[in-house]
Amino acid sequence: MGPAQVLFYMSNSRAGDAAGTWSSGREVAPHLFISRNRHCQRRTPLASSSSSLPPSPAPSVNSETGEGNGFFGSRVSLSMDPQVLIALGLSLVGGFSTSIGGLFVVLSHAPDLKMLGILQGFAAGLMLSISFFDLAHNALNTLGFLKGNVWFFVGALFFASIVNFIPEPSFVSRNEEKEDDGSNKDMTRKHQHQILFSGIITAVGISLHNFPEGMAVFLGSMKGLRVGVNLALAIALHNIPEGVAVALPVYFATRSKWQAFKLATLSGFAEPLGVVFVAYLFPSNLSPEILEGLLGSVGGVMAFLTLHEMLPLAFEYAGHKQAVQAVFVGMALMSASLYFLEISLPEEMSM
Repeated sequence: MGPAQVLFYMSNSRAGDAAGTWSSGREVAPHLFISRNRHCQRRTPLASSSSSLPPSPAPSVNSETGEGNGFFGSRVSLSMDPQVLIALGLSLVGGFSTSIGGLFVVLSHAPDLKMLGILQGFAAGLMLSISFFDLAHNALNTLGFLKGNVWFFVGALFFASIVNFIPEPSFVSRNEEKEDDGSNKDMTRKHQHQILFSGIITAVGISLHNFPEGMAVFLGSMKGLRVGVNLALAIALHNIPEGVAVALPVYFATRSKWQAFKLATLSGFAEPLGVVFVAYLFPSNLSPEILEGLLGSVGGVMAFLTLHEMLPLAFEYAGHKQAVQAVFVGMALMSASLYFLEISLPEEMSM
């Protein structure tokens, strides 16, 4: 689910249960009701004889009228809003399941370089599926074919220009390169750098992918506890292979199980940040079209990095045939994961 779809769900929701209330009928904070226009202007909050919201801590926000200084209405304290705390807890369960994938890597026997190449191809398939079938797909649906493609290729060309003008530093001297006749199975420092860089790429890409998932968990939790729990569990299963894709190259490059586990865990941290962002910090003048376009550009960046960095390593270590097979297995698994995640959402929150 892209942030624009999150906003449209919030704007289309009716007062009461469809707007995101608990089964007990408690109202959602008025800053969650948004009018459906280009700039997401705030709608006047629901009328209520008695509000359970505490006064806003910000001096420039009127907690009675909902008027704010660039944010949606009044903001409530995390410690005073149990609904947001539950949503935050569910997003932690979903997001940090990447740690389980990291544990699979650090607790298992270290594979050889051929297996590393196969798993690099698998991770490349995951990344390509996220890029094309999630980020770029949402941009095309929201912005149209032309604008969506423009945003996607702007991101790809932007990073391609960075790679062209600022090449990666070489960690191997010319003498070391000459001495390496290709028969040595040990990784050179250059290869270690490339593998570590691919792990960082994967972590950043998955973090950006997980951010709108946190927003979806928040809105699902506001609609009902059952919806929030089901969605968090679906995202948790969806994130386990992503943790493997992050931890494996980091472990091979650093030989540090702690570093591999740490980066896999941090890649899931974007999910609870998505909850905090949509609940308290979402700027009222940010166009959902611009936001979806930026995510489309992120898809272009991820696609370029995958093709430029990850696939060459997969071909080198595993061979073309097995690397291509691993890519399609990764794409199929992530596509299936995205599908089951979508059908677990309420109809109003479809991806």
